[in-house]
Amino acid sequence: MLTILSITGPIFMLIAIGFAVVRHGLLSRAEMRPLGVFVIHVALPALFFRSMSERSLADVVGGHLMPVYVLGSLLAAGLGLAASCLLRGRSLQVGAVQALGMATSNSAFIGYPIALQLFGPSAAGALAVFALVESMVMMPLTLTIAEAAGSNGGHWTHVLREALRRLSRNPFVLAIAGGAAWSATGIPLPLPVGKMLDMLAAASAPVALFCIGGTLAGLSMRGMLGDISFIVAGKLLLHPLCMFLVLLALPAADPHVATAAILNAAMPMFSVYPLLSQKFGQEGVSAAALVGATTLSFFTISALLWMLH
Repeated sequence: MLTILSITGPIFMLIAIGFAVVRHGLLSRAEMRPLGVFVIHVALPALFFRSMSERSLADVVGGHLMPVYVLGSLLAAGLGLAASCLLRGRSLQVGAVQALGMATSNSAFIGYPIALQLFGPSAAGALAVFALVESMVMMPLTLTIAEAAGSNGGHWTHVLREALRRLSRNPFVLAIAGGAAWSATGIPLPLPVGKMLDMLAAASAPVALFCIGGTLAGLSMRGMLGDISFIVAGKLLLHPLCMFLVLLALPAADPHVATAAILNAAMPMFSVYPLLSQKFGQEGVSAAALVGATTLSFFTISALLWMLH
């Protein structure tokens, strides 16, 4: 247990420090936004570019982790959408937004720092897989369903085209594509450029964790307990369970692949989830679910690490 706490402890201590700094007025929640922008648009793209420049895109896409993570996430989203609409009587639009929260993990801000302690530098390659799945499959799919289900959503083909247009500007996707293109040239990165990218990449994890703690400060969960509990349970329990079921059907030869997939699925939802939900009037529930999932994940992730040894 002490070994597990040595892995999860620093992660949630950094989140707690960010929370305390904002809670006590040293910084405001608004001042957390520039830090998040730095992580999303500078530090993490540097990490993705550096990682992909050292391996081919075929190695990332062609490995066992990609199909397992795609299928596990699609299964979690499908079950979450069905349960929301058929069992809880929510609209298709609300169900799609809730499924988005259940099937997309905070791979970069929380998953990567934990995986880095477990797997070392190879965690960056797994992060590239997770980023591709979440950015190019799960987000476009669920948001297209949500927009098409709305009264002003328009035809689903128009909605899908708009989602793909936004995807083409995603900094994660651009960095992964750029790194893969550089790798294809066979030219090693110049030493100063490589060191600069390493410095930016090293800043991504601590700044991201501090930022997410500050963002969580001041959010409230009042009056939304049913939907919050449903989304949190789907994210912390259903998503890793679906990943486990897929791995039973498609067992991985490398046990690290199974551990990485299940562990990342057990992370809370990504921190921009409330922002994506805002267009559909679900930002309050989504933000509160983000608070609950991030708080409870300290216990669920620690328990999962113990189960996975």
